[in-house]
Amino acid sequence: MPSIISVSNLSKTYGSGFKALKDINLEIKQGEIFALLGPNGAGKTTLISVICGINNLSTGRITVGGHDIISDARAARSMIGLVPQELHTDAFESVWGTVSFSRGLFNKPKNPAYIEKVLKDLSLWDKKDSKIITLSGGMKRRVMIAKALSHEPQILFLDEPTAGVDVELRKGMWEVVRTLRASGVTIILTTHYIAEAEEMADRVGVINKGEIILVEEKASLMQKLGKKQLKLHLLSTIAAIPPALGAYNLELANDGQDLVYNYDSTADRTGITSLLGDLRSAGIRFADLETNQSSLEDIFVSLVKQP
Repeated sequence: MPSIISVSNLSKTYGSGFKALKDINLEIKQGEIFALLGPNGAGKTTLISVICGINNLSTGRITVGGHDIISDARAARSMIGLVPQELHTDAFESVWGTVSFSRGLFNKPKNPAYIEKVLKDLSLWDKKDSKIITLSGGMKRRVMIAKALSHEPQILFLDEPTAGVDVELRKGMWEVVRTLRASGVTIILTTHYIAEAEEMADRVGVINKGEIILVEEKASLMQKLGKKQLKLHLLSTIAAIPPALGAYNLELANDGQDLVYNYDSTADRTGITSLLGDLRSAGIRFADLETNQSSLEDIFVSLVKQP
């Protein structure tokens, strides 16, 4: 797929001298769901705000749909819808009024049928005449999404879109995201709910201390970095791992009741068969065993901990 957003050698330094972004290079493919992960203060929101033209870049170049965000700012910005972390709405305006007003800001002609569709897709139609101040936090978040979609953008940025939203509303929002993606909208999201990124994203980018440390297809990332774990529940506790088993790099867990073996499930030989044989030779018996696959969260934590 072609890139719809291209970021080249982007850096952002504030007046204080703090360098929030350092030489970012990133390509976002048209029609994908791209999850940007990183700890608090990593630069996720800064990167989004620079791409959206809210924050000025210090060095580098960004194009959106081929439009330079500086020299062709209006065309670039018209392609983007942004749902920020913070809720910014006119508390005493109606849902219909605030979404319609947002469409007008982009000089789009009135289109009541489209606004109606957006509100229905977001389960806001029955609230169309309600004032924003009367809505729950989750409903206000949906209004923010409706505002971002009001001018029919090709790209939607979701910055922590489900923060403070209950489980049911969160599931509903992700159904909307899937529908948007199916219609051709490119979705870029940041989230603290890594399980959501694992479920939703086509590709994952990890940012830490202002630098992109990894961009990878999610499936490929899970295959390359995700390890499987074999846990053996022993019949009798042991105080230490016998030296004869040293080659397996086993871990003793649960006060000596469990042995843990990490292995690569894609390797030609996992070593499990020989491990079980050597355990018998060492006189170690187990009552049960289980296997677990590393999650995206495990991978993320291991990446940001690396120097």
